[in-house]
Amino acid sequence: MKPNSGTLVINIMNGGKAEAYEGVYQCTARNERGAAISNNIVIRPSRSPLWTKEKLEPNQVREGDSLVLHCRPPVGLPPPIIFWMDNAFQRLPQSERVSQGLNGDLYFSNVQPEDTREDYICYARFNHTQTIQQKQPISVKVFSTKPVTERQPILLTPTGSTSTKVELRGNVLLLECIAAGLPTPVIHWIKEGGELPANRTFFENFKKTLKIIDVSEADSGNYKCIARNILGSAHHVISVTVKAAPYWITAPRNLVLSPGEDGTLICRANGNPKPNISWLANGVPIAIAPEDPSRKVDGDTIIFSHVQERSSAVYQCNASNEYGYLLANAFVNVLAEPPRILTPANKLYQVISDSPALLDCAYFGSPKPEIEWFKGVKGSILRGSEYVFHDNGTLEIPVAQKDSTGTYTCVARNELGKVQNEVQLEVKDPTMIIKQPEYKVIQRYGQVSFECIIKHDSTLLPTVIWLKDNDELPDDERFLVGKDNLTIMNVTDKDDGTYTCIVNTTLDSVSASAVLTVVAAPPTPAIIYARPNPPFDLELTGQLERSVELSWIPGDENNSPITNFVIEYEDGLHEPGVWHYQTEVPGTQTTVQLKLSPYVNYSFRVIAVNEIGRSQPSEPSEQYLTKSANPDENPSNVQGIGSEPDNLVITWESLKGFQSNGPGLQYKVSWRQKDVDDEWTSVIVANVSKYIVSGTPTFVPYEIKVQALNDLGYAPEPSEVIGHSGEDLPMVAPGNVQVHVINSTLAKVHWDPVPLKTVRGHLQGYKVYYWKVQSLSRRSRRHVEKKILTFRGNKTFGMLPGLEPYSSYKLNVRVVNGKGEGPASPDKVFKTPEGVPSSPSFLKITNPTLDSLTLEWGSPTHPNGVLTSYILKFQPINNTHELGPLVEIRIPANESSLILKNLNYSTRYKFYFNAQTSVGSGNQITEEAVTIMDEAGILRPAVGAGKAMASRQVDIATQGWFIGLMCAVALLILILLIVCFIRRNKGGKYPVKEKEDAHADPEIQPMKEDDGTFGEYSDAEDHKPLKKGSRTPSDRTVKKEDSDDSLVDYGEGVNGQFNEDGSFIGQYSGKKEKEPAEGNESSEAPSPVNAMNSFV
Repeated sequence: MKPNSGTLVINIMNGGKAEAYEGVYQCTARNERGAAISNNIVIRPSRSPLWTKEKLEPNQVREGDSLVLHCRPPVGLPPPIIFWMDNAFQRLPQSERVSQGLNGDLYFSNVQPEDTREDYICYARFNHTQTIQQKQPISVKVFSTKPVTERQPILLTPTGSTSTKVELRGNVLLLECIAAGLPTPVIHWIKEGGELPANRTFFENFKKTLKIIDVSEADSGNYKCIARNILGSAHHVISVTVKAAPYWITAPRNLVLSPGEDGTLICRANGNPKPNISWLANGVPIAIAPEDPSRKVDGDTIIFSHVQERSSAVYQCNASNEYGYLLANAFVNVLAEPPRILTPANKLYQVISDSPALLDCAYFGSPKPEIEWFKGVKGSILRGSEYVFHDNGTLEIPVAQKDSTGTYTCVARNELGKVQNEVQLEVKDPTMIIKQPEYKVIQRYGQVSFECIIKHDSTLLPTVIWLKDNDELPDDERFLVGKDNLTIMNVTDKDDGTYTCIVNTTLDSVSASAVLTVVAAPPTPAIIYARPNPPFDLELTGQLERSVELSWIPGDENNSPITNFVIEYEDGLHEPGVWHYQTEVPGTQTTVQLKLSPYVNYSFRVIAVNEIGRSQPSEPSEQYLTKSANPDENPSNVQGIGSEPDNLVITWESLKGFQSNGPGLQYKVSWRQKDVDDEWTSVIVANVSKYIVSGTPTFVPYEIKVQALNDLGYAPEPSEVIGHSGEDLPMVAPGNVQVHVINSTLAKVHWDPVPLKTVRGHLQGYKVYYWKVQSLSRRSRRHVEKKILTFRGNKTFGMLPGLEPYSSYKLNVRVVNGKGEGPASPDKVFKTPEGVPSSPSFLKITNPTLDSLTLEWGSPTHPNGVLTSYILKFQPINNTHELGPLVEIRIPANESSLILKNLNYSTRYKFYFNAQTSVGSGNQITEEAVTIMDEAGILRPAVGAGKAMASRQVDIATQGWFIGLMCAVALLILILLIVCFIRRNKGGKYPVKEKEDAHADPEIQPMKEDDGTFGEYSDAEDHKPLKKGSRTPSDRTVKKEDSDDSLVDYGEGVNGQFNEDGSFIGQYSGKKEKEPAEGNESSEAPSPVNAMNSFV
């Protein structure tokens, strides 16, 4: 065991067999306060047995038949990775017709002549022992028959019509169906009575494998695979049952009690089957542990009553079922401590008048002390609404005034004693700008000045900063900043903008802004372009009932040609004094034929337009009154919408005056209930655009039409529109509300639609009201803020985004029509699972010594679940800013500080820190720190945060002797390069490489790195053979390397060697690390449930 550590090191480098250390290990940590124990750690040696000798007969298959080539690899630990290749070490192509099953067998849905070959070879790769075993080649010969018989699908695997599958919660569920048939069948998957889970379902191996990640109990059910081709189909039903190893609902937490107090330890876990809860005290089953009269065990709860100091102990909760177990330690600390105040004495607080003041009184004690505040040395206790007393001892004055200044005394007391502390509060006058800069307009090359006169507290020192467009003033001597003003000399166009005066003190800040507009000097006289003069001499000719001709004479165009004329008209009969657009004509035209409406007293005027603008209107023409006629059109936008449950409000847009075509304009309003009434009910109204029909049934359809008429007759027959009488609130709530939690921030809600008859109006959709009840991690309720999501139309499901992880929610659903919302469904409760936590609130590194640093941190602001641990990674940084080996430490979740020892002196380290829940790791924060150079603390470096590279306090690169040495080395290298260049130009080409290439060993077949097959290469250095029988690296240490489907990662080179039994044995070497910053070693913390370590 390592000194000063609980780490057990098993080293077999100097002999010994791994099998001798196989077994279950458990760590116990003990002191006078109790004993804590770890999870069981199972150690088993890796095994890669040889392939069993067998005689393989050639496979003769008729074209179109199915075929299965069995691999049957040897059983290893862990199981091998299976892949099929040929004699040339090329991967065998796979498709919908030919594919490898989950068991490693090679399946042919139907064979083709091109499948004939003698080198179907199955390989088994054992990653931990770094070996590959090869099965003897299998021969397949396909003989053709004419014609080839097509076949309907049959399932090769699984067999039969049904099968079962058990999977654990949180694992990956893999279901496989491979079918034979000609043409090649296509596989489809469905879940009976439900849908495949969105965002967690994937199809692999040409849809023959259904993959569902992170399965839960809700994924249990019957899954059907259907194989189909043109001749028919076959199906298989797999009944999936999701079991669960124990998982925490409430893990026991450390408990601090005072003598005589009561408390509880709660240990709640769930699983399938339901886990059994057992308790231990200091590592001993509680049934045989020393008796404690203050302790009572009640299932998953231990109840403590009137505890004494001897009751301190470490309790373990074990929750187990047949699929695993959970173990958690909780320290019950019975502590008697008099009060202590941690806030420094006479601490000074300064605030601005009318702002909040927070006076700290951090304290500690057991039992928990009571806190009281006094003002002044002999003042009375502070009470009343003008003060807020926080649980952490802080006194808040929400609105501090000048008379709040003074000495405040905090008193902490419990039954073991009393302590007090004084702090000082000073309330300052606010800073104000009593004369602000004002908007200025200045001509180019002039001078402008902005004022900024301030008033401030006499004890505060203000600083005044001027900004231009929220940026620093230009570095220009034309800008003169005075005590109370800013002056700009010789103003130019680029000085145009917004100028801001900002006044800062140590306690507050105020600002004011003004805009400067720079204008040009008056321009020199030029050609005047202006709008045209108005036309004149308007004349009407050819007067008819529905048309007239208008002519005019244009005015002066004023140096800009007239582009067009606009003609307007006035209706002196209906809208005197209001001019309307009639038409427009090109600027070359001075007459126009105008269309007219009946019963309008027309006057016309003309406006000329050029590029500069429009002229003034011409004088009006003479008036022309057209004759009356029947209306040509009916009202538009006819609607029927009820305003109350028992009426129908018919509305329309009235005709304009000139649309009436004659005097006495009225409207005939007609309606009848659709599919009920045969006869129309009608009424004639005038001077209105609405009519209300009373006494109607609630929300029934009506046929409606509105016809115009005047003294001369009716307009043409109007078209009918469909309206509805008034709506009423819906009568029933949606039923069968179900919630499916998809992940920690998203849920899907389903409901049954309400019958349309009960909606009693236009169905607009459904509203889902949902709100957070409480956080499961903090167990604290807060103000309920309901959220509403509206789903339009007749939808029966919706997604609830933006949920908070590890929380309890309620929701209900209501149907909505045009009148409003119906009754709410019963509240449905659901809970979101845990998520990953936010980053720790802070990471602080203090107390640097020669070989140690002290780390302190704060828990995440949003734990999003139950924190399981913290992960600390760190590595040194050398003088060339290169990162050294990465070390990883797992820290219990209840810790808030750590002392790192055995570090190198005067060395900079970079730290990466993050928190974990059972779901995974959260975002990390980084810090850098340096150990000191000597005990005296000389050159004590500062701690910097978030910098990837940092400079040294003592940098050798700045020493004179080092610079001289480097210059000499550089000169020597330059001379050697010149000599080599000269000799090369004189020497010519060496033929050795060409001879080697010409006589290359034909047996050498290098591999391609990208896909694991063998191909060409040119680097002779890669021709190193694999070491026969080598199963471990040369340094006898076990390293876990990344694996893929390529043989190039095994052995020192690409030239593999096979043993007589067909096994491929080699060492990993030359493989690039995925994370070079982590150095040569990696550290993996054991799983909380049955961790396994493997070595050879």
